[in-house]
Amino acid sequence: MAKEVLYLKIANTIEEQIFSETLKIGDKLPSIRALQKLHDVSLNTIKQAFLELESKSLIESRPKSGFYISNTSNRKLAIPSMNKLKLSEKQAAPEDLITKVFDTLQDKSISRFSLGVPDESLLPIAKLNKGLLKVARNWAESGTTYEPAQGNANLRRNVAKWSLILDGKLAEDDFVITSGAMNAIYNCLRAVAKRGDTIAIESPVYFGIIQVAQTLGLNIIELPTHPVTGVDLEALKKVIHKIDVCCFVTNFSNPLGSLMPDESKIELVKMLTHHNIPLIEDDLYGNLFFGRSRPKPKPCKYYDEAGIVMWCGSVSKTLAPGYRVGWVVPGKFKDQVIREKLVQTICQPSLYQEVVADFLEHGRYDHHLRNFRNTLYTNSLHFQRTIEDHFPENTKISQPQGGSFLWLEVDKSIDTAVLFDTAVKQKIGFAPGRIFTQHDQYNNCMRLNFAVEWNEKTEFDLKRLGQLIKNTI
Repeated sequence: MAKEVLYLKIANTIEEQIFSETLKIGDKLPSIRALQKLHDVSLNTIKQAFLELESKSLIESRPKSGFYISNTSNRKLAIPSMNKLKLSEKQAAPEDLITKVFDTLQDKSISRFSLGVPDESLLPIAKLNKGLLKVARNWAESGTTYEPAQGNANLRRNVAKWSLILDGKLAEDDFVITSGAMNAIYNCLRAVAKRGDTIAIESPVYFGIIQVAQTLGLNIIELPTHPVTGVDLEALKKVIHKIDVCCFVTNFSNPLGSLMPDESKIELVKMLTHHNIPLIEDDLYGNLFFGRSRPKPKPCKYYDEAGIVMWCGSVSKTLAPGYRVGWVVPGKFKDQVIREKLVQTICQPSLYQEVVADFLEHGRYDHHLRNFRNTLYTNSLHFQRTIEDHFPENTKISQPQGGSFLWLEVDKSIDTAVLFDTAVKQKIGFAPGRIFTQHDQYNNCMRLNFAVEWNEKTEFDLKRLGQLIKNTI
């Protein structure tokens, strides 16, 4: 373990020098033997450090010459544009296009860049199956009885315990268990909004949020969202008098991957508290931060003193998408949320709640997350490098600091909804930008999921997608 920590420490030091541009593109690194003497470690420790940096495409080996800083650490492409605030248009999410994207998920021969969940190869399937057998064997009721409407007590206790470690400041009784994060959001909206109310959301935004809001008869205001720093709070201030509820992903949003700075989260919570406006915070991706030295970003809930933030999460993007286990900390709206849940679902299947609780307690969830985050970070670098090398030069690409998505803006002449049909025929999937808004915008954008297994086929398919775009211009 000591050796592992040592080689990672050396790799992290070099990585920081690359991103601070102390080491620049094309610079030659000292030899393995020179670094061995400098750090007073074994040759194998330096080799492991170099392998770690190579796996992220940060350095490259040149035969008979040594190791050099690769061009991956120097972005050639700009970040995507930020749209303006739109209030006048009254449109809907393109249901047919959303259905078309989902229908392709049945064909496993199509590359899964369109999918919003991690590839099975990145999940601890064997451990989960072992836990499933263990719970089924040892549980007297075998999951046949109703759970309390608030959710499985064992699961709530373990999620609370785990959240406390991450500065969640939460107790077991604060949680309500739901059928995934979308069900949590739906319950929250039912609890605090009525037909005709207005909801403020990000733009672009996960299409499921738009669908839920429209189903409930809410008016939607899409706020301009910066690809790096998230929702434009100045735009929110301009329309705050029209807003009844907000729903934001402040940590690594879908599809942009933006991360709202702490000072902006504090300002947002103060603003909404002052106006007594509930904030539904979808923190589905908060655990998927990149970098070992980076702490887990705090949710807005951390700064909530008045109980107006309804903090939602789940294991769908990190552990077991099909288990449909999520939760919400509804703050002062807890009783209303439990009532809504009781009317709709009564309770979730007991078995999966117990399996997730067991994994949190005994399955080394933090260990899994560390490995998973490292894979996602490495994949994001692979994707960015390949896109920069094989997509048109005017492509714009997001720069996520966590999560599992890249947002691309391509030439304005390209309609990615039309391109999608062409790509699927060649067994390449992606999510067209138009599905992430209710308005006629983002037609030349797309979302790519990099929570996949990076291999020769993945790289080849990504290159082919780049060529398709070049051929379409």
